[in-house]
Amino acid sequence: MKKWIVLLAVLTAVSSFAPRPIVWVAIGDSITYLNDHTNETGNRVSKGYMTRVVEQLPNITFINQGHNGWTSAGIAKAIDTLGIVKADVYSVFLGTNDWWHGTPIGSMQDYLQNTGNGTVYGSFRIIINKLHSLNKAAKIILITPMQRADFVYINNMKNNAWGSYKPKNGQELKDVVAAIDSIGNYEHASVVDLYHKKGMSVENLVKYKRLKDPQTGNYKNYPYPAFINMPFNPDTDEYPYPADAIDITYDGLHPSDKGYAMIADLLVEIMRKY
Repeated sequence: MKKWIVLLAVLTAVSSFAPRPIVWVAIGDSITYLNDHTNETGNRVSKGYMTRVVEQLPNITFINQGHNGWTSAGIAKAIDTLGIVKADVYSVFLGTNDWWHGTPIGSMQDYLQNTGNGTVYGSFRIIINKLHSLNKAAKIILITPMQRADFVYINNMKNNAWGSYKPKNGQELKDVVAAIDSIGNYEHASVVDLYHKKGMSVENLVKYKRLKDPQTGNYKNYPYPAFINMPFNPDTDEYPYPADAIDITYDGLHPSDKGYAMIADLLVEIMRKY
């Protein structure tokens, strides 16, 4: 009888120290979406950041609310129809598409006054209001955009964009990052700042961009910043990022396995505390 009592006490003690189950909803754009659609990466990615987090923290289960190509403005507009559920943790990884599509950043007043999804600040207000309405006690993690090299979509080279080394519509990507950081500070939310993360700057994103030398017509490998303003014709040129060019990203924008692992490690550092 005493042996059973001791065993029960041991089991109770062990169970009391077991991590509690946590439900995590990851809201984002294509960088989040691709976690469950790695076939759309030309099989250059084996697993995204959410899968990598739960491999290290198996008490967490995730729900992928990544929407390919969407902006924070688009997420805010559709927030009540996306099926976002009550969870213990929400991460919001948006902003890079807002920058490229020219969504005005706005100001903190747009956030405080809830002025709508016409600005990045206003869109984040709508999103965070929704998360608070689902679970006031939930932890919220804001993830800033990464820096960007020249993006060329692996499945359609006509879908391409220059990097964050120059502004788009008069706005710098770093200003979107500053807005997200200020929102995180106001909300006392954790902020994962990928933009300023050591080892994730624009010169680390790809090893080179393979382009035709305008003088000879022969292909050459141009590292950053040599490829800036170099001509690229999606109708006639080869894909400019062969497998050997992959570094933190595989296409100038979307993380490679190496990049996703770096993101996951930063999130694990935060989520381990939950």
